[in-house]
Amino acid sequence: MESFIRLAISVGGSALAAYAVCRAADMLARFADRRHPETPLWGLLRRGRTPLYVVVLAALLRWTYPVAARGQQPLQEHVDTVGHILLLSLIGGGAWLTVRTAAALVESSYARYAGRSRDAARVRRVRTQVSLIMRVVTVAVGVVAAAAALVTFPSFRTLGTSLLASAGIIGIVAGVAAQSTLSNLFAGFQIAFGDMVRIGDTVVVDGEWGVVEEVTLTFLTVRTWDERRVTLPVSYFTSRPFENWSRGGAEMTGSVFLHCDHSTPVALARAHLKEFLSKCDTWDGRAWDLSVTDTSPTGITVRAIVTAKDPDDLWSTRCAVREELVGWLAREHPGALPKVVTAPAADLLELREGEEAGVSGR
Repeated sequence: MESFIRLAISVGGSALAAYAVCRAADMLARFADRRHPETPLWGLLRRGRTPLYVVVLAALLRWTYPVAARGQQPLQEHVDTVGHILLLSLIGGGAWLTVRTAAALVESSYARYAGRSRDAARVRRVRTQVSLIMRVVTVAVGVVAAAAALVTFPSFRTLGTSLLASAGIIGIVAGVAAQSTLSNLFAGFQIAFGDMVRIGDTVVVDGEWGVVEEVTLTFLTVRTWDERRVTLPVSYFTSRPFENWSRGGAEMTGSVFLHCDHSTPVALARAHLKEFLSKCDTWDGRAWDLSVTDTSPTGITVRAIVTAKDPDDLWSTRCAVREELVGWLAREHPGALPKVVTAPAADLLELREGEEAGVSGR
C-alpha cells in the first residue's frame, strides 16, 4: 500500500508541477503576444505547450521516481526500466519541442518579412526557402534524436563501434544505391536557393500548366487548372527545360486566332475589339491588337492580342475575346464566317457557265 501511495504521489506531483510550469509559460507567451502584436512569434511559440509538458513531466519523473522507489522492493525492481522509458520520452519530447520552436522562429521571420516586402515574387522565393529549411531542420532533429535514443541501448552502443569501423564501405555502397535520392536532394536545394521555381509560380511542364503548390526535399507538386496534382521529382526542373510564367513578373500577353472569310471587315472588328476590351474586367489595359496574320485560297487568319496581370486573367480574357468576336461576326457580318464548299464540281461548272452567259447577254 505504501508503494502505491508513493507512486501516486510521484506521478501526481510531477504531473501537477509540469502543468504549472507549462501554464506559466503559456501565460507569459500570451502576455508577450499582447505586448508585441507586431510579431507573431509569441503566439506561434504557444504551439509548443504539449511537447514542453512532455519534456518537463519526463524530467520530473526521472528525478522523483527513484526517490519514491527507495526502500520499496516492488518499485525498486523497475527503476532501470522506468528510467530508460522516461529517458526515451525525454529525448522524443525534446526533439518535438525543438522542431516546434524552430518552426515558430522561422514562420515568425517569414511573416514579418512578408508584411514588409511588396515584391510578391521575392516573398514566394523566401516562402520556398523557408519551407525547405524547415524540412531540413525536421529531418536533422529526427536523425539526431533517433541516434541519441539508440545509444541508450547497450546492444546498439556496441554495434555502433563495428558500424563505424566499416563506415567507409557502407558510405560507398549507400552513395551508389541512393544516387537518385541524393540527386533529388541537392536539386531541391538548387531550386530553393537558386530561385528557379517558387511556391505559387505558374509553370508549364509536359504540356500541363498549373501552380506550384509544394516543394519538398525530393519532389515538387503542381496543381493544374482542373484541380489535378502533378507530382514530379525536383531533379526534373534541373535537368529539363520548363516554362515559368511568373518569373520576371506575372503579367502575360496572349493571342486569339480566328479563321474568317476574305470579306471580313477587319477595321470594324478591330474597333469592336477595342470597345469590348474597355469593358472587360480581366484585361489590364497594357496592350491590344488585331491583325491579319495569314491568308489562304479559302480565307484569312485574324489574330487578336490581349494582355492581363496574371495567367488566370489572361485565360479568361482570351476566352471572352474569342466568344465575343465569333458572336459579333455571326450577328453583324455572317458572310465573314469561314465557308466550306460542298457543291460538286459539275454544279460549280454549270453555275459558272450560267454567270458567263448572263454577262454576254447583257
